[in-house]
Amino acid sequence: MQAYIKKNDLRKIEINTITKDLPDLKNITESKAITIGKWLGEWIKEDLASGKIQVNNLLPSKAEFAYMLGVSIGTMQNALRYLEDTGCVESKQCIGTLIKSADTTPSMRKLTSKRENAIEEIKKYIKSNNIQIGKNLPSSRIIAEHIGCSANTTRLALEYLCSIGILTHKFKNSKETGWLLKNNEFSANDTSLNETLVAKVQNEIKEYISKNLRVGDKIPAHSEFSKELKVSIKTIHDALKILIDEGILLARRGRYGTTVIKMPDEMAVEQRRETSIFASAQDTAFYYYEKTQHNIKKMIAENYSVGMKLPSIMELSKQMDLSPNTIRKAFHNLAKEGFLVFSRGRYGGTFVIDIPETEEQAFKWLAVNPKYAEAYKN
Repeated sequence: MQAYIKKNDLRKIEINTITKDLPDLKNITESKAITIGKWLGEWIKEDLASGKIQVNNLLPSKAEFAYMLGVSIGTMQNALRYLEDTGCVESKQCIGTLIKSADTTPSMRKLTSKRENAIEEIKKYIKSNNIQIGKNLPSSRIIAEHIGCSANTTRLALEYLCSIGILTHKFKNSKETGWLLKNNEFSANDTSLNETLVAKVQNEIKEYISKNLRVGDKIPAHSEFSKELKVSIKTIHDALKILIDEGILLARRGRYGTTVIKMPDEMAVEQRRETSIFASAQDTAFYYYEKTQHNIKKMIAENYSVGMKLPSIMELSKQMDLSPNTIRKAFHNLAKEGFLVFSRGRYGGTFVIDIPETEEQAFKWLAVNPKYAEAYKN
């Protein structure tokens, strides 16, 4: 299993150490993003060769670049996307943008972007409409409607095709739009065959389950899958959610974790006792909020009168041995029911504006240990 690169172990390049002359963004025939992307690529290539920077150095932030170049953060985002396509850099979730050499294998797989699909769809559009070299393409808005992408994504795709010599700008001023076909020696990939990263990871987790686990076994943690499959924890979460919806996995709160309840190659399976005795994670979460609200109502009815101030969220959190977030949600729900009101400022806080009734409540099931399933059946 390959270890993750830690942000604290990386050397960040300071923005004031970039000595390359800034690009001229006034007299250009392409978008600012492409111009900046090319400028960044030249700087990286030169400073890598001279040893001033190294592979896996962390680039300055988009905000720092945007301030230095006098452009928006959105323009810098598009410039870095272009740069990533050239293989000069690699973006990593929660870390930033890393410098890499052209022959470096990415340490994190990425989802095929909408822009990449748009690029292939535009190529197909050019081929299917038999557009000849030197002829005008329709406006980006018309192309966007034809290929089913947003106008902005389509413009970025067109700019990329300009940067690799397939298209050229119709006008010399980059603020005026319009494209001409410059080169038709290219092939277009079928984007309908593109499998999303979540779907790929979903199938890989199924394969892992089939080879390593049995029904009733607990799956590895999200972070372990993330490192093993070289994807973000969010991608793992999305893939596991699909497997839960398919009835292959059962998610439970706390130390019980997520367990296998059906093997991936099973067509159908009888409902296991776990699925009937255990509440879903969502229902279990609701149980805590409902129970907390009931206990706070009881506390108000027995100890407070209208106009009195309740303890703070942190104080109640310690008293009731619950997370501050659970107390906060209970407070907001009781405020919606008309029992509490919030006030800001020096003399602010949470105040009682009505006394609730405290009849017994019927709560949802809370998840229990699987060893009790057999006893439950008997």
